[in-house]
Amino acid sequence: MTQALKVKQPEQAAASTVDPGARARDAGADSPHLDEEEQDQAADHTAPHALVLHEIVRAEGEAALERTIGALIWSSLAAGLSMGFSFLTQAVLQAGLPDVPWRYLVASLGYSMGFVLVIMGRQQLFTESTLTVVLPVLTRRDMPTFLKALRLWVVVLVFNLISTWIFAAMLRIPEVFSPAVEDALGEVSRAALGPQDTLPTFVRAIFAGWLIALMVWLLPSARSARLLTVLLITYVVAVSHLSHIIAGSTEVAYVYLAGDASLHDYFFRFLVPTLAGNIIGGMTLVALLNHAAIAPEINHSR
Repeated sequence: MTQALKVKQPEQAAASTVDPGARARDAGADSPHLDEEEQDQAADHTAPHALVLHEIVRAEGEAALERTIGALIWSSLAAGLSMGFSFLTQAVLQAGLPDVPWRYLVASLGYSMGFVLVIMGRQQLFTESTLTVVLPVLTRRDMPTFLKALRLWVVVLVFNLISTWIFAAMLRIPEVFSPAVEDALGEVSRAALGPQDTLPTFVRAIFAGWLIALMVWLLPSARSARLLTVLLITYVVAVSHLSHIIAGSTEVAYVYLAGDASLHDYFFRFLVPTLAGNIIGGMTLVALLNHAAIAPEINHSR
């Protein structure tokens, strides 16, 4: 609740810096056919200005930067564990479907589960921070903010990954799941490891980082459709076999624990190209471009 209040205030401040004429036109305030009450109703249905979206997301990043190390660790551990349910739910669905070409189209719906838990639970996920935490850095442009962002990235990434290994180890406990589900876990995890050539994994990770950061950007304007937004975007990540550093870590850790991959495979075939791609997709293609689009308005308001 406290975090939500912190987000609301920057949103109101940002709204005051937007061109009033543009806001009025967007809200239908200049329409001769609407009375004052109807103009308010039109304003309620108007999509937020890009600067307002920027300030909402930036405020979330500012709040994250001020969190203590302990809070970041526990939230990151929770997020990594929650992301494990993407792997598990996808495998359970796959185990219950006939072996037909369209099976993965349905089973991929399970991939969204972990993202729903993390985002609705306000847990700290590394790929979200490639947008939220970058915006304060781009706005303030000072060393203390950059160092706070670097601290957050390191802590969140490390403890996200640690908890994915914990979840993968729990899945390896014998007789917890049926043989069909265990077989499906093996199939899904081996597919996540990717080819020996790391370039395809790197490119798929760029698209995944791009989509997840765009999802974070869209959520403030999604309103009551937040859940649907998360489901649709993460389903595209799954059905396109894109590479996500945290969701994929649980899967590849499972492959290693099953004896079908080495630590070299985990770090250099999966982790390094996926991490680099997610950062480029989220930070460069979303954070930098969206910030650049409204930078003139921020400078004008100053």
